[in-house]
Amino acid sequence: MYPNDGFRELERQECLRLLAQVPVGRIVHTRQALPAVLPVNFCLDGDGAVLLRTSAASELVRAVDGVVVAFEADEVDSAAHAGWSVVVTGSARVVTDPAEHARLVRTGPRSWVPSPEEVFIRIEPELVTGRELVGGRSLYGVDLAH
Repeated sequence: MYPNDGFRELERQECLRLLAQVPVGRIVHTRQALPAVLPVNFCLDGDGAVLLRTSAASELVRAVDGVVVAFEADEVDSAAHAGWSVVVTGSARVVTDPAEHARLVRTGPRSWVPSPEEVFIRIEPELVTGRELVGGRSLYGVDLAH
């Protein structure tokens, strides 16, 4: 079932199912022409889009609106040397439609650090990839047991 290198590729639906089980991930974007990674809480919308809720004045809003970003979440059991990692790559945009914004206020993610004026960022799941760690090996086949 698993290749000799200790990991297996996950199918899109399995990736989305796993993402729905964790509350925190990392958004990867560009800041001053360099990669930047920011931990964020999130949820998935019905179509598999990743939803973030943040301050309208945040640097993140200006950095990601209208550009392609990556979003990663994982869960690792260091004692068992097992876990998974999922990456969603796609276009990010600030939700500006009033009806969609109102819906997300009711159903979307809750801010862990609320601000007076919040916006939602939607990341369209154009590419969804994932790997599961098994048998004491990392995602890239490196032995974790020693």
